[in-house]
Amino acid sequence: MSAECQPGCVSEGWGRRFPNLNPNFSPLVHYPDMFRRVVRASKFRHVFGQALKNDQCYDDIRVSRVTWDSSFCAVNPKFVAIIIEASGGGAFLVLPLNKSGRIDKAYPTVCGHTGPVLDIDWCPHNDQVIASGSEDCTVMVWQIPENGLVTGLSEPVVVLEGHSKRVGIITWHPTARNVLLSAGCDNLIIIWNVGTGEAMIQLEDMHPDVIFSACWNRNGSLICTACKDKTIRVIDPRKEEIVGEKEKAHEGARPMRAIFLSDGNVFTTGFSRMSERQLALWNPQAMDEAISVHEMDTSNGVLLPFYDPDTNVVYLCGKGDSSIRYFEITDEAPFVHYLNTFTTKEPQRGMGYMPKRGLDVNKCEIARFYKLHERKCEPIIMTVPRKSDLFQDDLYPDTAGPDCAIEAEDWFEGKNGEPILISLKNGYVPGKNRDLKVVKKNILDNKLSKNTEKRGPKNEAKLDEVLKEIKSLKDLVSSQEKRIIQLEEQMSKIAI
Repeated sequence: MSAECQPGCVSEGWGRRFPNLNPNFSPLVHYPDMFRRVVRASKFRHVFGQALKNDQCYDDIRVSRVTWDSSFCAVNPKFVAIIIEASGGGAFLVLPLNKSGRIDKAYPTVCGHTGPVLDIDWCPHNDQVIASGSEDCTVMVWQIPENGLVTGLSEPVVVLEGHSKRVGIITWHPTARNVLLSAGCDNLIIIWNVGTGEAMIQLEDMHPDVIFSACWNRNGSLICTACKDKTIRVIDPRKEEIVGEKEKAHEGARPMRAIFLSDGNVFTTGFSRMSERQLALWNPQAMDEAISVHEMDTSNGVLLPFYDPDTNVVYLCGKGDSSIRYFEITDEAPFVHYLNTFTTKEPQRGMGYMPKRGLDVNKCEIARFYKLHERKCEPIIMTVPRKSDLFQDDLYPDTAGPDCAIEAEDWFEGKNGEPILISLKNGYVPGKNRDLKVVKKNILDNKLSKNTEKRGPKNEAKLDEVLKEIKSLKDLVSSQEKRIIQLEEQMSKIAI
């Protein structure tokens, strides 16, 4: 070693690895530009996760053991809902966020399904309305009392029946009121108007096999799906047509997931042919080649992606893993940038993700997860370290609020609405939620109105004939009734 390079100097390690390197080389001093390229500047690089203490967890919960790759947990600023084991049907718990600690075995549940519950989702426009899909082939929509359940809830506001096999995916429209998507193992996607209880759109013959995931885009004009046939599809549901698809997006046989990003690109997770877990980024306009593909590890847990459109950060939670990995999506290559990993000792059975309006902005909290253990739900907060106590504008741009942009009828007629944004500067103050009212249309009225539209002169003549015949039959029945009464009177006189 050169006399100029003393033991312990910065370049000593580099000298061992590269013997022909100039001994005075220092990556920090002489190559500052290279160093900047290696360590990318990002305000989320130092995000760290922290699990809350035991007294802030939800304990003694029998989390569902059903074999289905959904998150088993849904959260909003008021409640956390968890799918649980239930005998003789399906059930889930709904707990107010402040109801931490040990949960009594007799705590009331939502228990209207006759088969295990597979997926649940809170309505983004009403914090007291939740939808559930089950093995009993139905979708149910529930209204939770403002202060939580006092007694068991077995009567849903509406039951949506249309699937012939179990319903494993439920997701609300992001901007239109009372529009709900469900996907079942019958390879069918149904889009419902919950306000009338009607199946408005049925996407048949688009998926030849089981649908693994379905996701709306930012304004709810498109959906993207991942299917067991290894194809990612981007679908315009109102035109009922596929606008983009990629076969063998991930070549492995294990389940894939696909979500829309705020810029319209599609982010997917899946497995390679060698069973390595992958993540990829796609442009729906040109899906021949991926924008970016990354291979992660060889674990077999399905990666559940959770996306924050305000910060463009994707969190990946593997089922059965004990870690949460997070990545930042940017316009610079390689487009998907690894940030960090939060690791705990226990594997996760499921995961809930809090909407941005439910976070504590005073603590620079940018994400909160609700990790399901075998018998416990543990909140995990993700924080950006900042010295200032002031509101951090760069961490909290205006975010989607609880108000819907358009009504269901407008959306089904072809209108779109962007999310209505709110500022979190003074914290989110929940408003009064209105009750979900379902006004079912009378199917007979619809048929009658259609029939009256089709009526012509010939039909009217036939109708007159039928009416005359009905009148004559009524007269005949009436006269026969009178005759029967007379005979009964004669019989009574003879008997006396």
